[in-house]
Amino acid sequence: MLFYVRVFLTFFRNSLIREMMFPANFLIQVVTRLFWFCARVALFGMIYSQVDSIQEWSKHEYFAFMATGMLINAIVEAFFMPNCAAFCDNIRTGKLDFALTKPVDPQFLVSLEKVNLAMASQVLLAVTLLGWALMGIGQSLSIAQVLLYLVYIGVAVLFFYSMMITTACTSVWFGRNQGLYDFWFYITIFAQYPRSIYDGQDAARLETGEVLQFAFSWVIPILLVVTVPAQIIVGTLTDWRFAGVAVVAAGACFLVSRAVFLWSLNHYRGASS
Repeated sequence: MLFYVRVFLTFFRNSLIREMMFPANFLIQVVTRLFWFCARVALFGMIYSQVDSIQEWSKHEYFAFMATGMLINAIVEAFFMPNCAAFCDNIRTGKLDFALTKPVDPQFLVSLEKVNLAMASQVLLAVTLLGWALMGIGQSLSIAQVLLYLVYIGVAVLFFYSMMITTACTSVWFGRNQGLYDFWFYITIFAQYPRSIYDGQDAARLETGEVLQFAFSWVIPILLVVTVPAQIIVGTLTDWRFAGVAVVAAGACFLVSRAVFLWSLNHYRGASS
């Protein structure tokens, strides 16, 4: 375990050196994230100036949800997105061959070789927004509540990473996988809103929102892995079945992604193939 910690610290140091070599690029990324953050906060600030709540989510509760989603997104994009997106390039240039010869687990090497340090700005913004939202709610937090929140942040990160690395593995067969960014974009669109947003309004018929809610809660629980930690931190989680489904789904997705990754390596024939 200590060996892998040292390896990761080496990756982190190399990423820091790369960012220091191109400070303008780092600054542009930070400014872009700040603009997007301000735009989203302003938009929902305007919406909540007209209503008291949306599907039982008050203004400060929703901003806590938004901050939770931003935090999960920032962690995934910081540690996994640049590496999964580069997977097909590693195959094409022969870098995957290099990774396979190292005395390190290849999935670890492929997944964490680069760290996008600019995402630290989004983590800071998310934590600041979360703190402001919790102060607005005015509810005291217990240590158990905070720890459980952090655990479910980890569950969400594990779930999204598993989906991402599984998608990236298709590069072994296709050679290129430019759809990975599109995949992540559409996934994050669904994860931007609480599960209750998709509740139906007419009990007499099945609505499109209810179909999406079922599919992304029980089949691919994208909605749960973000909604559950947000409900935990604001103290509104009442159905712990959703929390259990999120944990089971994240664990199952990781095991599947591990199996798919190893299976993909068995079909990999080197840079010249």
